[in-house]
Amino acid sequence: MLDHTQHSDFALIEALIPAVIEAGEAIVSIRAAGLTVETKADNSPVTRADRAAEAILLKALKELAPELPVVAEEEVAAGRVPEVADAFIAVDALDGTKDFLKGGDDFTVNIGLVRAGAAVAGIVFAPARGLLWYGSVGNGAWKIRTADPAQEPQPIAVRQPPETLDIVASRSHRTPETDDFIAKFPGSRLVAAGSSLKLVAVAEGEADLYPRLGTTSQWDIAAGNAILTAAGGRVLDMDGNLLGYGAGKGPAGPHPFLNHWFVATGPVDPFAG
Repeated sequence: MLDHTQHSDFALIEALIPAVIEAGEAIVSIRAAGLTVETKADNSPVTRADRAAEAILLKALKELAPELPVVAEEEVAAGRVPEVADAFIAVDALDGTKDFLKGGDDFTVNIGLVRAGAAVAGIVFAPARGLLWYGSVGNGAWKIRTADPAQEPQPIAVRQPPETLDIVASRSHRTPETDDFIAKFPGSRLVAAGSSLKLVAVAEGEADLYPRLGTTSQWDIAAGNAILTAAGGRVLDMDGNLLGYGAGKGPAGPHPFLNHWFVATGPVDPFAG
């Protein structure tokens, strides 16, 4: 039986879908008109598309969930870091900026809801692909083809692992430690993807593992983590515990919302043997 919080979390996520689509459409439109790239203090790129999309999402969140603090990538980069307690929203309005700048399709718009240190609900939208995933823990996970509004949302779930595992990894942020982890699964197939699409690949049963032994922020993965959990999967730290969210939950760094290294998985035990 669903409790009231689970019902309200799912209702909030559904209510945010139009704003997420609007943000994605703004990103695509701005890229088509031409981009000027700036470099942030951490040497990562940022564009007018990042800021315009984030503004759309922040406006919607202020209207739909004014009681929840919002930890948004560009806000934090500008020094506006909110205090968070039990619940907050994590926003990455344009995840996968490097692929976006190259003209690729592997960039996403992400909103994740965190409660009690866990990612519990989220939306991931890939505007160049016309695909949107959403879900919440206790309610399940779903996929929409936004180009076909008449199509009903399709439920998604992790798969039982095949004999040969598919391991999804970053195109832009591979580390030697990640390669060493993948090498523990001889014969596995490597699938390259960008942004939070790696998490939803595991959630919808297109991959079995996603190791990320490198630096990420909570806004990068909260939405995808929530969808994966709703689809029957887990995101684990390197000690095998569920990845935690909140200020100071990860390593020390330029802001308090960094993640520890993690592995996203369905039924596969990523640490067996």
